[in-house]
Amino acid sequence: MATALFMGTSGYSYGEWVDAGIYPQGTHAANMLPRYAENFMATELNYTWYQMPKAPSLTRMLDQVPEAFRFAVKLTRTMTHEVHKTAWVKEAMMFRQGIAPLVEGERLLSVLIQLPPYFQRTPDRRSYLAALLDELAGLPLAVEFRHPSWVNERVFSELARRRITLVTVDAPELPYLFPRLDTVTNPDLFYLRLHGRNSQGWRSGSMQKQFDYDYSEPELRELAAFMETTLMPEAETGVVFFNNHVRGQAPKNCLRLGAILGNNQTPQSEP
Repeated sequence: MATALFMGTSGYSYGEWVDAGIYPQGTHAANMLPRYAENFMATELNYTWYQMPKAPSLTRMLDQVPEAFRFAVKLTRTMTHEVHKTAWVKEAMMFRQGIAPLVEGERLLSVLIQLPPYFQRTPDRRSYLAALLDELAGLPLAVEFRHPSWVNERVFSELARRRITLVTVDAPELPYLFPRLDTVTNPDLFYLRLHGRNSQGWRSGSMQKQFDYDYSEPELRELAAFMETTLMPEAETGVVFFNNHVRGQAPKNCLRLGAILGNNQTPQSEP
């Protein structure tokens, strides 16, 4: 059976995309989501990393997009980057309540647990991650590691046991970054995040420099082949999000990758 593929970008509300020609001149931020949904079947919500999602806000988003449109949602940073030992369980419950419209409407692709680069594999952090996954059980979960210490078969086996997706990352080939792997831990879902390969700007301290990258045609064709031979045969559903948002490169690259794959990403009907 063919993999159901959902492609899009990490975030959609960027003022610079107006200047880049992605959105028409004069497009207000409040009108960007319906414009975005004219060309893509899914988006990865960034704002939920900065603030706890609220059910009414997500309900309004659902009203702005076609029924076939899907969402991935980043877990709020207080549970990944700013963990308080006594508060995170309550926050996990609040997060569940906030994304309830997506769950109840069957519009949630995954919750993205994006861990920071300094989150090394230590006994304390292994225990915390296991407890967090327990608290979020029942939701479709994907974990993005940023530290290479998590490249470990025991980690992958435990994710597979829980049917949790190991996020496949495409980023510069630097020794301190988590590498792009062939491993698919969840037959329900693979999750590919493309950050760009700007090795010079990666540690610049500026997101505008870090994610300023335009994938070339040969690179996109190599990524398409990697997906077709390695990821897609292993999972029923796949999500692909480009995070190289600077100057509108992410949507341009995403549309081109979709064309190479022969995948129409316009959400006109249910997949």
